[in-house]
Amino acid sequence: MAKKKKKATLEKISPLRGTVIRNLGSAYLVRLDDSAHCVTCKAKGSFRIQGIRTTNPVAVGDQVEITLRDADDTQYITSILPRKNYIIRRASNLSKESHILASNLDLAILVVSIKNPATPLTFIDRFLATAEAYNVHAAIVINKADIWDEDDAQLAEAIARLYESLGYPSIIVSAIDGRGINLLIDLTRDKVSLMAGNSGVGKSSLINVLAPDANLRTGAVSDQHHTGMHTTTFSQMVDLPYGGELIDIPGVKGFGVIDFAPEEVSHFFPEIFKYGRQCKYSDCKHTGEPGCRVIPAVDEHLIAQSRYQSYLSILEETMEAEGADKYRKAY
Repeated sequence: MAKKKKKATLEKISPLRGTVIRNLGSAYLVRLDDSAHCVTCKAKGSFRIQGIRTTNPVAVGDQVEITLRDADDTQYITSILPRKNYIIRRASNLSKESHILASNLDLAILVVSIKNPATPLTFIDRFLATAEAYNVHAAIVINKADIWDEDDAQLAEAIARLYESLGYPSIIVSAIDGRGINLLIDLTRDKVSLMAGNSGVGKSSLINVLAPDANLRTGAVSDQHHTGMHTTTFSQMVDLPYGGELIDIPGVKGFGVIDFAPEEVSHFFPEIFKYGRQCKYSDCKHTGEPGCRVIPAVDEHLIAQSRYQSYLSILEETMEAEGADKYRKAY
């Protein structure tokens, strides 16, 4: 009589801890804390639907626990340790969903360019406001200085001065001729830094200068539309040879804010918050209310017109979202 086969049993293994260093699409690469060894992991099925309203509940930079869950040696992420911070944006085409760009950051760097392609100031302001909202220090890097004429250079200097005056480090660089690279090295040394930007601003080229072993693909700018073409497919963490890490993410076309309350928006614009504290009414939206101190500050050039317009665009977006939520709850 044939003996019955015993069912395979899984040996209980204590969870291992590590850092997510790459999104592989359907899986994640995790570097273990106690070694340089990396393992490929999947997210536990139920983990994806625990009320996390993001398109990517696991993000590069996350500290996670992983456990052997299957007889085929598949590793699974079973929990995310508490995040120090993260930076997030509205997911493309999904108004109620968000997308976490990266977590546990010392710095969020936005790479911009004056032309080929030109980065809108509104895009910059939305990125900075989101960094303020999620407690992430931010900096601006203006790339492609090697292709500028005199007018371009003056515009870049003016933009850098504007954001420096608001407390955001702003550096003018060129990945081609090396201008400003030493300043960028000093800025990122021994930090975990996110590097974000529109497609085509030269983000991958800069990372290749800072970390030559990364060998990131770079792409040209579309001649027809003067916009960049994606070269980074998935987010990944790159080790810097002088200490620290850079998190490279795919180029971002737009930066929609999410989970901002209308009354909070001014808090994420330091100069508007400063003058807003002098308004007659504590709930002033700075759109023409009596006793508002913000609008006179704009007229007196104490607040940049571009920043005020960015504030208004976010305020309008948040008020529309709030109205939509109230309508849905009513019906």
